Amino acid sequence: MEDEEFVAVRKVSKMYSNSKLPAVDNIDLSIRQGSFFGLLGPNGAGKTTLLSMICGLLAPTSGSISIGPDSAKNRQSQDNSLLGLIPQELALYPTLTAGENLAFFGAMQGLSGVPLKNRIKTCLEITKLVARVNDKVENFSGGLKRRLNLAIGLLHEPKLLVLDEPTVGIDPQSRNFIFDSLRQLNNEGMTLIYTTHYMEEAEQLCDDIAIIDSGKIIARGTLDELLHDNQCQSILFRTKNPLPSTLIEKISALPFVEKITSANNKTEILIGNNTPDNNFLADILDSIRNAGLDITSLTMGATNLEQLFLQLTGTQLRD
Repeated sequence: MEDEEFVAVRKVSKMYSNSKLPAVDNIDLSIRQGSFFGLLGPNGAGKTTLLSMICGLLAPTSGSISIGPDSAKNRQSQDNSLLGLIPQELALYPTLTAGENLAFFGAMQGLSGVPLKNRIKTCLEITKLVARVNDKVENFSGGLKRRLNLAIGLLHEPKLLVLDEPTVGIDPQSRNFIFDSLRQLNNEGMTLIYTTHYMEEAEQLCDDIAIIDSGKIIARGTLDELLHDNQCQSILFRTKNPLPSTLIEKISALPFVEKITSANNKTEILIGNNTPDNNFLADILDSIRNAGLDITSLTMGATNLEQLFLQLTGTQLRD
C-alpha cells in the first residue's frame, strides 16, 4: 500500500493575470501513500501556489491534480475529508477556548454529537492539550497555538496532512514535540506534505524531497539521492594566498565551469552539466598548482541539504 500513488500532479501550470511568467510551470509530481514529503523552495518559487492547488484553494490554469489511491479521478471529484491543512498563519479564534475552537472547526467539517466529542478528546491527547481545553487561546504561547492548530487539522482524520511552515516562531521544545507527533502520525500511515525554510527540519523528517524554483521542480529524491546526484556540481577550496584575477579568468573559461566566486582565500566553483569527461577536477587543480598556489582544503559537492539548496537556487536574496 505504501508504494501506491496518493497525490498525482499532472502537467499542472498556474498563470496569474498580473504576471507574464507562470507561477507553476507544467509540473508533474507523484507523492506515494504513506510518505513524508518535503516541498522546498525560495520565496517566489511557486511553492505556495502549488500547495494551494493541491489543497483545492486555487484552480490550475492547466493540468489536473488528484488525491487518493485512485489517481485517475479528477481533483474536483475528490472527497475533501481526505485532506487536512495546517496553514502557516494561525487559524484560531483567540477569544474562544481551545475546546470551543475545536468544536467550531469540527462542526465546519461536518462532525457533531458523540463523534465530535470523541475526536476533540483524541486530538487534545495527541497534542497534549487536555489540561488547556478550557483556557482561552489569547493566553496561549506560540507553541501552544501551533499545537492547537495541529489538533484542528486532525479532527476529521485526514489521510493527507499538508503543513505549511508549522514551526515558525516557536521554542525548541514545542518544535521537537511537533516533530515527534508528525513522525508518529506518519508511522501510523498518514501521508504528509511539509514545507519549511529550515533545511535541517526537512533533513530530520522527510523521506522524499522536491525542490521547486521558478515554477519548476529542479531536484527530487531522498536526501542521500539528492546529495549523491549533485556531488560533482560544486567545488569549494581554500588556498594559502588569494587567487589572482588572471587565474580566476582562466578557470572561468573552462567549458564546464558555470560560475566561480573567489574572496580572500576561499573559492567556490559551480560545475555545469556539460562536463566533457572525469578529468575536470584535475584540470582545475593543475591550473592552481601551475600558478604556484598551495591548496589547504578541498570539498566537492554539498554535504547537507542547506548547501545543496543554495547550490541549486543561488545565494541571492528573494523578495
